[in-house]
Amino acid sequence: MRTMLIFSIVLMVIKFAAYIITHSNAILTDAFESIINVVAGGFALFSIYFSTLPKDENHPYGHGKVEYLSVGLEGGLIVLAGGAIIVKSVIGFFHPSEIHSIDIGLYMSLFAGGCNYLMGKYLIKQGKSRNSSLMVADGKHLISDTVSSIGLVIGLVVIYFTKIYWFDNVIAILFGTFIFYTGFKLLKESVNNLLDEADYEKLDQVVKILNEFRKDKWIDMHNLRVLKYGSHLHIDAHITLPWYDNLEESHAEVTAVENLIKKKLEGEVEFFIHADPCLSTSCPICPLKNCRERKHEFSKRLDWTLENLLPDKKHTL
Repeated sequence: MRTMLIFSIVLMVIKFAAYIITHSNAILTDAFESIINVVAGGFALFSIYFSTLPKDENHPYGHGKVEYLSVGLEGGLIVLAGGAIIVKSVIGFFHPSEIHSIDIGLYMSLFAGGCNYLMGKYLIKQGKSRNSSLMVADGKHLISDTVSSIGLVIGLVVIYFTKIYWFDNVIAILFGTFIFYTGFKLLKESVNNLLDEADYEKLDQVVKILNEFRKDKWIDMHNLRVLKYGSHLHIDAHITLPWYDNLEESHAEVTAVENLIKKKLEGEVEFFIHADPCLSTSCPICPLKNCRERKHEFSKRLDWTLENLLPDKKHTL
């Protein structure tokens, strides 16, 4: 992240230099967004450090949620920048400024956009491998910045050949609106994560792993929840095990589930599993052979899905 921050500072200087040379509002939109990249990058660097601090008495689930605060800050700054760009561009229709050296600004913007794309792809890749929402969000922001840079370059080419300079404000308003929308999405994502919104993609991944490696002794499972704390995952579940197993045997099965998920999912995983004893109503869905306490014949094995694993309710036929 330190390298990304240094790159962001260099690109910010390049973009503001391009604005000073051209006086183009469209280029200024790109420069404004670079300020956000630098501020957000600095806070992101601190957040990633803070999120890796070990759990303590005041933070029993760790410090990972600070990443979502950083994403929210970045989203808020982007919303403000987008609004400021739109306002300045509207004013530009009534008080136009002279635009010159478009070709130089075009080359500088093209170079900055290419750098943003490479950095964005790298951050998304690293964020997914480390299970970091903050790095993925920063990567997506840089990719969106690249898209706006491509549009900016196209707009500058049009202005360069047509000499229609008021089109500069039109481009700036369009990209200001795009930037505003990008910031709003990041803000929404930050709030949802802070409120522990269900991550259905991660839940679906857990369900597929459980189904693929399911043991006969794992009769049933319900009340499955996945909470994200930065790069850490906290998973809750209730598992139904044979009632006649002793505590040591039941603990071994719970540990087997934990180890399975930790092995298959990347990043640190904390599993809290509540073991329930099977009931006579569990017999029709219990595939255990030679069960000495079976009350009813086995009918069929229940496939685990998001629909039947998420509710806090034991299953039966």
